[in-house]
Amino acid sequence: MAPAQGRIAGHVRMLGILWLGLSAFRLIPGLVMLAIFNHRFDFPPGVPDFVHGLLSGMGWLFVVGAAVGLLTGWGLLQREPWARTLALIMGVISLPEMPFGTALGIYTLWVLLPAKSEQEYRDASRAA
Repeated sequence: MAPAQGRIAGHVRMLGILWLGLSAFRLIPGLVMLAIFNHRFDFPPGVPDFVHGLLSGMGWLFVVGAAVGLLTGWGLLQREPWARTLALIMGVISLPEMPFGTALGIYTLWVLLPAKSEQEYRDASRAA
C-alpha cells in the first residue's frame, strides 16, 4: 500500500533534481580551476606566491561542495533517510550564494524544515 501523498511528496523530487543541476554547475569552475592551478601555472611577475595555493584551494572547495550537492540530490531522489538532514545543512550553507544558491536554500528550508515534513519524509523513505 502506497503512503498517502503529503505536502512534500512532489517537492522532494524537484529538490533532488535542482540539487543535482546546481551541483553540476558548481563542478564546472572547480574542475577548471584545478586543471589550471594544480599544475604550476606561471603567473605574471609581481603576483604573490600564496595566490597559486589560494586558487587551487578554491577549486577543491568547489569540487567538494559540488560532490556533496550531488550526493544530496541523489539521496533526495532515492528518499534516503539521511538525505533530509544533509539537504537542510546544504540549504543553509548555500543561502549566501546569490541568486541560485539562495533560491535553492530557501526552497529546501521551506519544504524540509517544518516538523510535519520530517514525519512525511520518514514515511516516504520507509516506503521507498
